[in-house]
Amino acid sequence: MSEASTRVVADADVLAADLLCDGSSREALDHVRAHSWMTLVASDHLLDDAEAVVAELADAELAADWRDRIEQDVESVEHPPSDHPGLASAYRGEAAHLLSFDRGLGSAKAGAGMNKHMSLSVRPPDAFARLFDPESLYEAVVGDEYPGPDVDPRE
Repeated sequence: MSEASTRVVADADVLAADLLCDGSSREALDHVRAHSWMTLVASDHLLDDAEAVVAELADAELAADWRDRIEQDVESVEHPPSDHPGLASAYRGEAAHLLSFDRGLGSAKAGAGMNKHMSLSVRPPDAFARLFDPESLYEAVVGDEYPGPDVDPRE
């Protein structure tokens, strides 16, 4: 298993839901945040989209505060503005996972097209949260016994 397996992209809708709702998006991203060896990847375009969703659903001040915070927690990647922000972030960031509510991205047809260019698992956050197995992933990627979560995901 490659280190790409430890790299995750969350689409704008998932990032906004993580902030605004207590549900599967938060649970999925808490799995990522709870492990220092996992990496959340995002482009500025993806963060722009998520910030706009937060501003629309909550308010601009919360959106700006969220953006300041999330920029410290992600590994930033660049891509052309015309690309799909989630897919391009995954491709450019060599991520193995894309969390999205977009059923079209998770379809068999989309998967077949994407797999020509990259190996990417597109799942809704609830599926990722349910299937994420940090112990086996850690042992496969790091090659050591899993020490457990090493970061408080709520800090």
